[in-house]
Amino acid sequence: MLRCTQDIDIEPIEEAKAMRIADLLKVFGDPGRVQILSLLVDKEVCVSHIAGALGKSVSAVSHQLSILRSHNIVRFVRDGKNTYYTLDDKHVEDVLKSGIEHIDHIDRA
Repeated sequence: MLRCTQDIDIEPIEEAKAMRIADLLKVFGDPGRVQILSLLVDKEVCVSHIAGALGKSVSAVSHQLSILRSHNIVRFVRDGKNTYYTLDDKHVEDVLKSGIEHIDHIDRA
């Protein structure tokens, strides 16, 4: 890691990208959505099972899933009458796992 000295150039990421990252992280700012994401790691899960695991209504879970979908954090597949959700890609899992590891690290300190 570089230490700041007079002869080091530092530049922030561009503002538009910073805004998009901030918007993405806001989605992770809701504990209920984080719990939903934790259920979807390496699994496709239907809405009713997610609702049951969280003790929430299907309607409330569907609303949160629509927010996650709109940010490309989860994706779904339909199979007959059922809709199954999973994490959109490995990056989402990495963000979730990094958050868990960070909290575990803080708790051990």
